[in-house]
Amino acid sequence: MLEIILAAGWPIYPLIFASVLAIAIIVERFWSLRAEVIAPSGLLDEVKKWIASGSIDKQTCEKLQSISLSGEIFASALNNASFSREVIRESIEESGRAVAHKLEKNLTTLGTIATVSPLLGLLGTVIGMVELFGAFNAAGSGHDVAQFAKGISVALYNTAAGIVVAVPAMICYRYFRGKVDGLIVEIEQQAVALVEFMHGERK
Repeated sequence: MLEIILAAGWPIYPLIFASVLAIAIIVERFWSLRAEVIAPSGLLDEVKKWIASGSIDKQTCEKLQSISLSGEIFASALNNASFSREVIRESIEESGRAVAHKLEKNLTTLGTIATVSPLLGLLGTVIGMVELFGAFNAAGSGHDVAQFAKGISVALYNTAAGIVVAVPAMICYRYFRGKVDGLIVEIEQQAVALVEFMHGERK
């Protein structure tokens, strides 16, 4: 691996940094976007029980808010339970925007890595080609042959590295975008169900 990095030259270092950053983001998002952490399946039923028993107070809302991201939205609705449905919906929408921002954390960076990595690889390719053509300035010497081989190595290794970094990053970016969208829809549905329950429209 070290030989490949040395053969690829300095243009591969930004790609190495991008790959490390992409791996860190992917691992963090896989850990953070677990459904049981974002929107626990039994949380809505538990909140309904609290409402039915009249055990909703400030401490309960604070506890609910710390449980999960969907709990933050439920807590926002419960904190405004004494107001009209319109006020409750507005508070849910406001909390929902904050939750969506948290769900999308670092995804823009991951998408940027997926987009920029092939361009960094192309930059390395261009630099390799420059070195390659520079070998023709004094054709025939052994030094020029070595320079020619170095130029080819820089061009090919950087092209391959750009693709290797970009493809997994783009796949994971698309996967996480779909997962975030699904989680947002699920949380919205649960929030609507909670509002309807609070107003006696749903059991």
